[in-house]
Amino acid sequence: MTAQLIDGKLIAQKVRDEVAAEVAKCTAAGKPQPVLATVLVGDRPDSAAYVASKGKACQELGMGSVSEHLPADATQEQVETLVKKLNASKQISGILVQLPMPAHIDEERVLSLINIEKDVDGFSPINIGRLAQKGRQPLFVPCTPYGCIYLLEQAGVRIEGANAVVLGRSNIVGMPAALLLISRNATVTVCHSRTRDLPAVIRQADILIAAIGRTEMVRGDWIKPGAAVIDVGINSVPDATKKSGHRLVGDVNFEEAKEVAGFITPVPGGVGPMTIAMLMKNTLRAAQIQNP
Repeated sequence: MTAQLIDGKLIAQKVRDEVAAEVAKCTAAGKPQPVLATVLVGDRPDSAAYVASKGKACQELGMGSVSEHLPADATQEQVETLVKKLNASKQISGILVQLPMPAHIDEERVLSLINIEKDVDGFSPINIGRLAQKGRQPLFVPCTPYGCIYLLEQAGVRIEGANAVVLGRSNIVGMPAALLLISRNATVTVCHSRTRDLPAVIRQADILIAAIGRTEMVRGDWIKPGAAVIDVGINSVPDATKKSGHRLVGDVNFEEAKEVAGFITPVPGGVGPMTIAMLMKNTLRAAQIQNP
């Protein structure tokens, strides 16, 4: 293996330790405890697991959490009313609406209702708009892309002047990741299903962020020798040797890529732990903005 492994678990733990220390300092000074409110609509098991892990992280870091759960047949009005109630509550520092929501709910309308000072997911059109504009700073950066950039910086990867390729253009990862790279003076190409000769485009990348949701799609010979590879993908594949009968892999073929890349994140244990760590960082920031 030639690539240096970027240990997301270790780096995420450092972020969490820093947040916990700052929370303890703020509460000791008599400031309110940061509190994260999560809104879950429906009963998707993966969404319920994500919400539970966020609540657990809050508890471990000395923060409060409130979990609001609406049934899958909840109306648009019910979801909006709940978000407005959380907006109005002085006890709530941050609001996270777990996505995806059931198909009949207009997600855009719900997200745009969240008070910008409580938008700890960074998905408000205002926060994304500020991220896209030169010289403007969003109050919050979306957690997964924020974690990707943080991993690169902690690994010592030079972003300025680098050719960066973002594979995937989702609102949650791909587009904000591209904007963050641009803000750090990388030259950025965003690839998607219509990109011609994808392997050739990826071979130009000094930095690759893969967030396409396709199991081990990126092969080792697509990667430029020495490139930094951040794999956001989480895909389940059958594995009879595991108790669960399956294991998690990324969007990059790790076994091939690690022989070519200069830096690489594993799956699991790479980007995943960073997402919740950055959410905790954002929730602390929200509390600090609201209680200076």
